[in-house]
Amino acid sequence: MIGLTRTIARQIIERVGSSGSPPEWGFQFFTAGLDWYLEILEEDYLKTFIKEGGASFKMVVGTYGGGKTHFLYNIRELAWKNNYIVSYCSLSPEESPFYRLEKVYKSVVENLMYPLTPEELFSGREKGIEAFLKLLYEDARESFDRETTDNETLVERLTDYAADLVKGIESVNFTRAIREAFIALTEGNDTDFEDLIQWIKVEGYDRHIHRRFGILQPIDRGQAFSALRSLIQWIRNLRYNGLVILFDEAEQVPSLTSKQRELMLNNIREIIDECGHAAFKNVMIFYAIPTEAFFEGKSGVYEALKQRIATVFDFYNPTGVKINLEQLGQEPETLLKEIGRKLLLIYETAFKISLPEKKCEDAIAKIAHAAYEQRFGDIGYKRLFVQALIRGLHFLRNEPSAQITETWAFDMVQK
Repeated sequence: MIGLTRTIARQIIERVGSSGSPPEWGFQFFTAGLDWYLEILEEDYLKTFIKEGGASFKMVVGTYGGGKTHFLYNIRELAWKNNYIVSYCSLSPEESPFYRLEKVYKSVVENLMYPLTPEELFSGREKGIEAFLKLLYEDARESFDRETTDNETLVERLTDYAADLVKGIESVNFTRAIREAFIALTEGNDTDFEDLIQWIKVEGYDRHIHRRFGILQPIDRGQAFSALRSLIQWIRNLRYNGLVILFDEAEQVPSLTSKQRELMLNNIREIIDECGHAAFKNVMIFYAIPTEAFFEGKSGVYEALKQRIATVFDFYNPTGVKINLEQLGQEPETLLKEIGRKLLLIYETAFKISLPEKKCEDAIAKIAHAAYEQRFGDIGYKRLFVQALIRGLHFLRNEPSAQITETWAFDMVQK
C-alpha cells in the first residue's frame, strides 16, 4: 500500500473502529467494489462531458452505514485529480434543509475545497469561500510581486485581476461582492472583506453596509439558483474545469410538514432540470440518500421527481441517474472479505505487528457472514462489519490463542 504510513494507518483504524465512518483521507486503502463506477464517472464525465460544458445529476442510494460517504470521498478525490473545485455538503435538518434553497447554496459556499494534499486534509486546512478567496489573493500577489517592485503598480494589477475574475458572471450582486472582496484583501481592509463575505455566505444583508458596494438585495430563495450559477461561472473563470457538489443526507430527516416536503422535492426536481439548461454548465451534482422512500409522498411534485430519477446508472447506461450502492455486482460477503483483508493490512501497519494469517482470514469470513445477517437492521451491514472487524483484530492482538467460532463473530458484531 504505497503512501500508507503508520500514522495514517492508526488514524484510519481509530476512525473506522469507533464510528464506522471513513476518514477524510486514507479511505482509498480499503476501497473495494467501486472500480467500474469510478472509472466510468471519471472517463465519461469528469474528463470529458463536464469539462466540455456539460452538467449532470446523480442520485446515490445506500443505507445509513452502507458506504455513501466513502463513495462521495472517492468522487471528491477523482474531481481534485481532474482539476475541479469540490463542495462536500453534509446536509443537516437544522442548518441546511433542502426545502430552503438559499441554505443549500450557503452550505455549498461554506464547504468549497480546492485540491488538497493528504497532509492538508489531516491538518484540518480551512475550507469555504473565505479561505478560497484569501488563497487566490495570496497566489496572485506572489505571482505579480515577482514581476514588479513598485507597490502602486502591484495594487493596480491586482485590482485589474479582480475585475477579470468576474467577467461574464450572471448575477451583478455576486459579481460586485467577489470583486470588492478581492479588492478589500488587496487594500488590507479587513472590515470590508468581512462585510462582503457575510453577504456571500448568506449570513445577513444590511442595506446600509452592502449598498455602498452596489449590492442591492440578499441571496434569498428566489436568488439561490442565480447565485449558484454565478459561483460556477466564477470557478470556471479561475481556470478550473468546474464544480463538483456532493450532497450527503448524513442524518435521519425529521418529520416535515407537507409544505416543507413539497418544497424539498420541488427543489431537487429544479436542480435536476437545471442540469439540462445551457446556462448551467461545468457542474456535476451527487445527492446521497439512504433510501428512495426518503422522497415518497402523494403530491404531484413527487410523481414529477420520480420520473426524473427512474433510470439506473450501470455499465451499459452511464446516463442513468440512480447509483445503487447495494447493487455493486459483487456478492456481499465476498465484498466484505475484500474490505476486511485490506483493513487487516492497515491494522498490522498501524500497530507494527503480524497477526496469524489463517486465523485472521477465518475471522474476516465469519464476521462478514455475521454482519451480513444483520442487513435488515437500522445500521448498514458494511458499517457493522468494519467496526466488528477492528474489534476482532484488537481481540486477536491481545488473545492470539482465541478460538474463532461463529458465536465469537456474532459477539463481535453485537457488541
